[in-house]
Amino acid sequence: MSAAVTSIAASPGPDVVEHPRLTVIGTGYLGATHAVSMAVLGYEVLGVDVDQAKIDALVAGRVPFHEPGLPEQLAAALASGRLRFTTSFDEAAAFGDVHFVCVGTPQQRGSNAADMTYVDAAFTELARRLDRRALIVGKSTVPIGTAARLTELVQSVAPAGTEVEVAWNPEFLREGYAVQDTMHPDRLVFGVTTPWAEQQLRAAFRPVLDEGTPLVVADLPTAELVKVAANSFLATKISFINAMAEVCEATGADVSVLATALSHDTRIGGRFLKPGLGFGGGCLPKDIRAFAARAEELGVGQAVRFLGEVDGINLRRRQRTVDLVTELADGDLVGKRIAALGAAFKPNSDDVRDAPALDVARMLHRAGAVVSVFDPEAMPNAAKVYPELRYAPSLTAAVMDADVVVLLTEWQEFRDADPVDIGTLVHERRIVDGRHALDADRYRAAGWEYRALGRPVQSPTVELTVDERDAFRRTA
Repeated sequence: MSAAVTSIAASPGPDVVEHPRLTVIGTGYLGATHAVSMAVLGYEVLGVDVDQAKIDALVAGRVPFHEPGLPEQLAAALASGRLRFTTSFDEAAAFGDVHFVCVGTPQQRGSNAADMTYVDAAFTELARRLDRRALIVGKSTVPIGTAARLTELVQSVAPAGTEVEVAWNPEFLREGYAVQDTMHPDRLVFGVTTPWAEQQLRAAFRPVLDEGTPLVVADLPTAELVKVAANSFLATKISFINAMAEVCEATGADVSVLATALSHDTRIGGRFLKPGLGFGGGCLPKDIRAFAARAEELGVGQAVRFLGEVDGINLRRRQRTVDLVTELADGDLVGKRIAALGAAFKPNSDDVRDAPALDVARMLHRAGAVVSVFDPEAMPNAAKVYPELRYAPSLTAAVMDADVVVLLTEWQEFRDADPVDIGTLVHERRIVDGRHALDADRYRAAGWEYRALGRPVQSPTVELTVDERDAFRRTA
């Protein structure tokens, strides 16, 4: 049975649509995943976007980004007849009982605050066409107070007036696991102001709630705060262990062993306590900055001022990784051939927004290195951001004749690579493990000089001969 916290109502009102038709405004990463998943769960869904190219791709069964499992789910949803896509807000308003808004809230240019342009436009364009009772549900990550502001906006422009209500239902998707997290989440949060809104949302998530998914029913500000608070906590935990890595480098301690010891404390746990290059992507960095900016506006900036240091620790990991590569390159990057393994901010994604991997590759390039980047999925997106970098067609091509190899995204392909085989391809067997993802003993045994953030320096155990290297190259 689903658990409800501070539930507003125990039984549905007469105006609740028990099997509502859903629209999803915005078909980017969040919106496309939500639309597809809800159709698979049995709802009639209409996806809406102003970008005709996105709509055309989805109608044709193509997911315009990399997410494991989503192409198969899209095919199933389209085949069921329950999922359609359009660019028409008129069609959306006529079709939907519950409208989910899933557009982006990027960081403003020249500011840490969130850019609300797309959210405001989506709510306004939809509300102008609503002439009957409906619920608009925000899923985007927004500053506290946005839902209340949008409620006034919506009810002032909608023909149905106060018959249109606003609720908030924050998302907690992990890239690479988005389908699982949408259809089988670890919790649902409903931010509502009336019993009707709660019951209508319950109807819109009935199959998920029937699985026993915990439900927290909250007021609008609390629902808005949940996502940014969760991201801030996770970012703090990641930056904490990376701060310890800085201390380890100064003392000769090993941050990997330290993290393992800490993880056995049940009050701390091991998740997100992994040292390395730090966090990136389209959520954590911009969300903690926007949260801090909004707290300043509310006069409570001192309460979250620590987030500035969390952000600073995270960004320092990138420069420190460049420093390690420079040390292995005999102190000078000019003209050195560097194999950069990874461009996405995390494996199983092609997302390069605020990606530490790509930022390190750029910094190495600007320092004079000849950088060859390889990523299994993210290179097309990476090339749009940094076309000046070289992009290799394979792992083998990337490491060929490299003076230093640096692991920047922990794809399984890189984890599985044989250090003996790679050692026959490179010019020098030197590697920086920016993600603590490789077996250091295996690499050292294969003659590599292995370095990682926060780990003590050790010499390689075995050196490969020139003949061994040449023999493998002839077969590679």
